[in-house]
Amino acid sequence: MKKTLNTLLFALLASVSFGSQANTDVHLDKAPINLRDTESLQRGAQTFANYCLSCHGAVAMRYNRLQDIGLTEDQIKANLMFPTTKVGDLMKVSMQAKDAKVWFGATPPDLSVISRSRGADYLYTYLRSFYRDDTRPTGWNNLTFDKVGMPNVLWDLQGQQILEVKKEGEHEHKTLKLVKSGSLTKTAENGEFDQTEFDHRVADLVNYMVYMGEPAQVKREQIGYGVLLFLLFFMIPISYLLKKEYWRDIH
Repeated sequence: MKKTLNTLLFALLASVSFGSQANTDVHLDKAPINLRDTESLQRGAQTFANYCLSCHGAVAMRYNRLQDIGLTEDQIKANLMFPTTKVGDLMKVSMQAKDAKVWFGATPPDLSVISRSRGADYLYTYLRSFYRDDTRPTGWNNLTFDKVGMPNVLWDLQGQQILEVKKEGEHEHKTLKLVKSGSLTKTAENGEFDQTEFDHRVADLVNYMVYMGEPAQVKREQIGYGVLLFLLFFMIPISYLLKKEYWRDIH
């Protein structure tokens, strides 16, 4: 029990450090979260396994919990797990923490509750805000998190963005411009790049990360509505009848 509590505490502290140097001046886009969209959650789980799980773990989540979002055990084994992993295992990362610190400058945080510590809007904006920066060791920087140690793992889907800085009086206005397309970005009729499909993929990923932060959230809300209905249609009438019975002799 103590080991489990220590693991969860580490995950929470690591999640806080994930955005401790985040740029609070950057506008955060609204993440389209819908935990009842099981297809979105399934796509997000696959993206998480393919792009995030190599460096980041999720020690508070087990693979078999994904059956709650409509995946079968065979689908989980075939599409989301490493060959040596068991379906009841935690989503741990095989990379050693000391190696990660050498390669990235810091140990990649556990992502079990990152959506609860940073918020869905932050994650949605952050994952879409990487740009090329040759001054950084990884070749990437992030408009939301300046001098981030994490590389842009979704670059093959999004393509490459550059940072454009325009001075407006004493202030600088920073924007990102996509200059090279990825597999999920395409050229629109006006010559600009259309990132709609990539944005949808990131939304699915963030949707899954929100689910992962509290897998029982939808069930909890359903129970809450049931309790409120019980109070409304049973307890309130009973209370009224009891009140009439108690005060009958007085009136």
